Amino acid sequence: MEPRAPAHWSLTRAIFRLIVIAIVGTALVFVTAPFFAFRAVKAAARDGDGNALAQLVDYPAVRQGLRPQVAAAPVSAPAPPDIWTDPIGAVRRAIEPVIPTPPAVEPYLSASGLYDLTRGYGPGKAPPDADRSALPRLRYWGPNRARFAVSPKGAKAGAGAVIFTFERRDLFTWKLVQIRLPDSR
Repeated sequence: MEPRAPAHWSLTRAIFRLIVIAIVGTALVFVTAPFFAFRAVKAAARDGDGNALAQLVDYPAVRQGLRPQVAAAPVSAPAPPDIWTDPIGAVRRAIEPVIPTPPAVEPYLSASGLYDLTRGYGPGKAPPDADRSALPRLRYWGPNRARFAVSPKGAKAGAGAVIFTFERRDLFTWKLVQIRLPDSR
């Protein structure tokens, strides 16, 4: 007859197994949290849920990152006033300081614009049959940042991809902090 282990050993093993399962589960949730944040942004944008988007998107940081990208796009400005046709306007233009017009980033940050971007298209450019269930490709994962790439349907991998950068704000809380647009917009 084999000697039997004391009863407290089986209790110790059960507690040890629970601790290991809890650690593995916490690590798994920590690693996959940015993916769920991306899916939450996409769902909130699809549904037009402004309150959820306010919690998931750092609008000042995304706006600041989008300005130089959108400003690079050609903008048609009206012709300056001519001294012969509009002398008062020409003098006013010469006296007033030149203030560049801010780039129009609001279409990119609206709910419909964000939803189009999460599917790989520019705001208002997504076809109605665009793939709604495509998963983003992970470009980078670190303990505090994660990047996802989303390409339009039918595009080669990485071609014309919109890059979303998420930053960890709390243990399991991730926020969208940057959107990098493809060159073709």
